[in-house]
Order: sequence, then structure tokens, then C-alpha cells
Amino acid sequence: MDGAKKPRLLPDIRQEFAHHLPGIARINNGSFGCCPESVLAVQRSWQLRFLRQPDHFYFNALRPALLRSRALIKDLVNADHIDEISLLNNATTAAAVVLHHIGRSFSRGLFPKDDTVLIFHCAFQAVKKSIQAYVSRAGGSVVEIHLPFPVHSPQQIVSEFRKGLERAKANGSSRIRLAIIDHITSMPSVLMPVRELVRACREEGVDQVFVDAAHALGTVPVDVKEIGADFYVSNLHKWFFCPPSVAFFYCRKSALTSQIHHPVIIHEYGNGLPLESSWIGTRDYSSQLLVPSAVEFVNRFEGGIEGIMKRNHDGVVQMGKMLAESWGTILGSPPNMCASMIMVALPSKLGINSDNDASRLRSHLRTSYGVEVPIYYQAPRETDGAAGPRDKDGLITGYARISHQVYNTEEDYHKFRDAINQLVENGRVCRLLLTE
Repeated sequence: MDGAKKPRLLPDIRQEFAHHLPGIARINNGSFGCCPESVLAVQRSWQLRFLRQPDHFYFNALRPALLRSRALIKDLVNADHIDEISLLNNATTAAAVVLHHIGRSFSRGLFPKDDTVLIFHCAFQAVKKSIQAYVSRAGGSVVEIHLPFPVHSPQQIVSEFRKGLERAKANGSSRIRLAIIDHITSMPSVLMPVRELVRACREEGVDQVFVDAAHALGTVPVDVKEIGADFYVSNLHKWFFCPPSVAFFYCRKSALTSQIHHPVIIHEYGNGLPLESSWIGTRDYSSQLLVPSAVEFVNRFEGGIEGIMKRNHDGVVQMGKMLAESWGTILGSPPNMCASMIMVALPSKLGINSDNDASRLRSHLRTSYGVEVPIYYQAPRETDGAAGPRDKDGLITGYARISHQVYNTEEDYHKFRDAINQLVENGRVCRLLLTE
């Protein structure tokens, strides 16, 4: 990353992340995020304030501190009003909020049983389970759209999405009540043309749109008004340096706002989601109070969060290209369709032929090489045939999702590169690897 502009704070980065286990190539920030020591120190002070005098913390300190965090987020994402912003545990909780709302409409007979929820096939598994629990059980139907991968252009995705909209409307009596769109998909990781997809939903009369942007804040600019969705969620502990776990949830003001509730019912029920989510019983709320500290941390870098986003994007593309060149493979998307994560095809000689193989390789890399990186199995489709992506030895079916965050160095990616090259050289196929 020599060509990328370095943050002013670079000499202090190692100290900020000294709690990371030494010797581990941690190129999986996308799964669990990271939190610098300066923010953790503030978290400990908040935790002690509660433990020292819980009554005072609850009645005098908690609500104003939550309000400060929400106000900062409102400005960061360009929401119209602070009441459109709630703080939740994570994106999974937000999905439960939205799908519980949709499910109630089916259960109460407000939506006919053949009405539809639209998702991409690669939606986060917890989101699919929420659809199953809240919507399918209440009689709603689900239409899944296949995400093209490897993907070559945003237009590919928009085209497939419009086909899915038509498929969902094929039954003349059905209506699409909700479309769930990822801003950045998890596995495989692709930066989606979210504005174009939301626009297509509006053109086709979709009732409501929920953007699951678990990986967005801190990796791409977020303007909720420009995106135009009814609901938008992004974690703050993945790419915005808050400790786990906290997410902001945007709910655009409308006549339906009063019907959106937290799944955990408390004494504030009916007073609006921001208040309902401000206290869901005795627990550690400190992560939700640290948005000011996270903002302070990112502002110590050249260019603030925009500078970090650019450096991480440039770094992950550079390292992705380096890995693909070393292994004789490809990237899963063009650089303009990734943010701070990118998919890199693995050599076909590794024999990744199932999800179990991918899991086995991930575990082996962690335990035998000290490399933490997710592995994705891409099952060949009948439509792929001989035209599917190939390297010199055969059909490519495995990909690694690499992340880049401010603490990463080139050595992290070289360690991963060398581990894969050694496995290939030694003829170690996935089904023969030992796991933990």
C-alpha cells in the first residue's frame, strides 16, 4: 500500500491494536470488526459509571448519552430527524424488527397470503431465518433472486433483480410487500448498486424496501435520503471502530412508523422505536455510547473516515490482485464493486467441492498457519458449463474473502499467499485436511 496516502496516526496504530493476538494474519475484519484501545478505554469508564451507581446512570446519564450517539449518526448518514435513528444490537436485530412488522401484517390479514417478500439468494442466513419465523409461518411467500457471481458489472445485478421483480409479480393477485437488498453482501462479498435497486422497487410498486447494510458504515459513503429505502441498518462494530455490538437503524418517517416495534417488549412500548430500544433490560449499553469516541478516533486520520475508506479500498484491491496473480486465478468482482472486502478465487487444485471443504480449509489456515480468513464455496451452476471461471487446472469453486483495515500490513496477505501456495505444492486437497 505504498501508493496510498498514510494516516497521520500510523506510528500509533500498533499500540491502538496491541490487544490483537500477535502472529495472526487477521484479514477477516468483515466478520467481527475491531476496536482501538483508545475507544476501549472510554468503554471501560462507561461500564464503571454504571457499576458504581446504577440508579444515577439509568436515570441521569444513559438517555443523554444515547441521544448524543444518535445525533452524530443522524448527521453522518444525512437523516432528516433524530427520531428516524435507533440504536440496536446489530443488523440481525434490525432484520427481526422489520420482518416482525411484516409478519404481523400477514397474521392480522392485512396482507393476502400469496403476497411476497423479495430477497437475494445470498442474503445473510439470520435474515432468511427471520423470514421463515415471521413471514413464511404467517402465510407470506418468498422469492429469491440469484446474485450473479463472479460478477462483472452493476448492470448484471440490476438486470437479474428486475427479472426477479417480474417473477414475483407473475401471479396477478400477489403484491411485493417487502424487498430486502444488501448494500454489501456478506458471502460472496459484492458492493451492490443499491440506489438503482431501490429505484427499481419504486418503479415496480414494491411497498417497502429494507437495505441490510451490515458492512456499509465505515467502508462506503452512506446517505439514507439519497438511497431512498424505508429501512436501513448498518453495524458500527464492524467498520466504524465501536466495540461489539451496536448498529444504527434508520426508519424513514411515515404513517407506518408507529407500527415498528422492538421485538423485546418493555415499558416504553408504543413510544417509538428509539425509546423502545433505549432500554431492553439490564445489560451493558456502553457500546451504544461510544459513537463520539469512534468519531474522534477516525478524525485522527488524514481525511477522516473518507480517508480510511479510500485507503482500505485501495489496499484490499492491491492485495487481492497480488493474491490472484500469485495463484493464477481471478477476482470475484471488479474493483468498483468492492469496498473494504474483495473475493479472490482460490486454486482449483485445493479441491473445494462443498461448504464442508470451505469450512475445513478455513479452520486449517487458522490453526496451522495463523491466518484468519473466510472461505466461500461457489457450487457450479448448470448454466456455467465449460464457461465457468477456470484456472489452468480446472473449474474454480472456492474463493477467499479478504478484508483490509487500518491495522493490516502487507505481511498479513503474504502469509496467506504463501500458505495457499504451500498447500497446493504439497498436494493437500481440502478433504484431507485436519480440522480443530
